[in-house]
Amino acid sequence: MIAITDKLSGLIESFQEMKMKPYFQTRWKRMGAAIAIASATYVTLAALTWYRFGRKRSMGGKGQDSRLEPFLPEYEVREYHCVAVSAPAKATYAAAIGMDLKQSKLVRALFRIRELPFGSVSNGEEVPRLGLLEQAKLWGWGVLSEDRGREIIFGAVTQPWRVRPVFRALSPAEFAAFKEPGYAKIAWTLRADPLGSAKSMACTETRVVTTDPVSRAHFRRYWALSMPGIVLIRLAALRLVKKEAEATRMEMTETTEAGIPKEH
Repeated sequence: MIAITDKLSGLIESFQEMKMKPYFQTRWKRMGAAIAIASATYVTLAALTWYRFGRKRSMGGKGQDSRLEPFLPEYEVREYHCVAVSAPAKATYAAAIGMDLKQSKLVRALFRIRELPFGSVSNGEEVPRLGLLEQAKLWGWGVLSEDRGREIIFGAVTQPWRVRPVFRALSPAEFAAFKEPGYAKIAWTLRADPLGSAKSMACTETRVVTTDPVSRAHFRRYWALSMPGIVLIRLAALRLVKKEAEATRMEMTETTEAGIPKEH
């Protein structure tokens, strides 16, 4: 017991000595500054999101997708992100619906962090590795529309402010007409726009509308807390799409140049 105590005391003394050295003092100061900046940025974004959460809006913003109009012509939240990809639209679309979000360490970390403010704890169950299309359906999202090789639209009604929200898929007609109080209607897209024969643009758009004042108040709080992380997840997902699509294009190019027939 005495030996263990002596070892612990020695470790504590070593740690204190490290903190006293100029090098480690600088490291600690930089780390503290980085944490302070990140915290301030998060609080600022959350406050701005809360403030900007306003009345329902309709078409008119940059890059809006007309294919979403039959499902959510009016919305309270809209997020739109794109990334240029050096690959044909078909390869980009295949990468989008086939990507595994768990490949991103950032996404994995953000999924865990997003649970904390709402008291949600992972049950530790092993989740199968699936492409995004299969994974989205497993989570409860339904496919509202698909233009194969170009775009897919997912939708669900849910209560994302709950500890363990349930996503309820509806038929396209049911989703468009849904007005049951207490819910948020969410639709989001994965799209590949061709830019010539060898390049494309990977885009995602998300729209949300709530069905009554009570759900609106719940969602406003949830969105203010979660929006920064959700946007980071969208951006990380687009980076995965870009990486996978460009890697596929490179493999096909190398195969063609080597004179090996491409597999279909």
